[in-house]
Amino acid sequence: MTYSSDVEGVKALNEAYRKLHAEITKVVIGQDEVVRLLLTAIFCQGHCLLVGVPGLAKTLLIQTMAGALDLSFNRIQFTPDLMPSDITGSETLDNDRNFRFIKGPIFSNIILADEINRTPPKTQSALLESMQEYAVTIAGQKYSLSRPFFVLATQNPIEQEGTYPLPEAQLDRFMFMIQLTYPKFESELAIVKATTTDNRYEVKQQVTGEEIQYFQHLVRRVPIADNVVEYAVRLVHKTRPQTELASREANEFLEWGAGPRASQNLILAAKCNALFNGKFSPDIEDVQAVALPILRHRIVRNFKAEAEGVTVEDLVRKMI
Repeated sequence: MTYSSDVEGVKALNEAYRKLHAEITKVVIGQDEVVRLLLTAIFCQGHCLLVGVPGLAKTLLIQTMAGALDLSFNRIQFTPDLMPSDITGSETLDNDRNFRFIKGPIFSNIILADEINRTPPKTQSALLESMQEYAVTIAGQKYSLSRPFFVLATQNPIEQEGTYPLPEAQLDRFMFMIQLTYPKFESELAIVKATTTDNRYEVKQQVTGEEIQYFQHLVRRVPIADNVVEYAVRLVHKTRPQTELASREANEFLEWGAGPRASQNLILAAKCNALFNGKFSPDIEDVQAVALPILRHRIVRNFKAEAEGVTVEDLVRKMI
């Protein structure tokens, strides 16, 4: 996939975004911001974690987005008895009594990790290598995953029974943690009207894997001013308690803050957000637009914050 110039490529990306957004929102109603963040992650080569109570169309949203992309798709239902080999695959004996590797469902372009916190950490960690290195190691042999590769996971609120919190190291590998809330009254009216008839909308593929890979490289080539990079890095440093650039809120309410991966994701997401809005370079407003879903799962509140009811969202907004 080539264009005569990056300017032409930016216009193509903007057109692809609008087509994908329109196609997905025909099925998933009232989640425009969530769709925008998911598509941002796709074009930034990032992974997403969607958090919300059951029934908010988390799984439907990911399945619909996968249908709009010309990519292979696998769904893994995480349960307490799921084993790591059920995800990555395993070696078995063939008819000639030779070991042969049978690929698991992880070998796909888009992985829906449904209810990822329903399985113990031993199985959750099976995704760590694939999310970071785009490979799987079995019996000392490394197998590369096809590109593009995305893990889009759903999670129920951790307070519900029978859930296992994701380790911090795995949370950090998700570019965004997206909170899904109940739909507004008007949106729920539209949902009920659309889903209680015999009419079904068939999702059409809008973007190929080759185009996605081109757009991912295009996003990284977007120029960015030094002051915007400094703002993003300074914002991350504000979250780190008892450090030189720590904010008053971090020192008072946080146990620890975000790492360098947050700074990297802020810049990439800001670049993509700028392109979605027809700009050729991001500004500070683009960083602010993506800061909350990037930082909310990377900072940990202390006991005082929990006791006083200070939320992560409150702290991030004050730091912004």
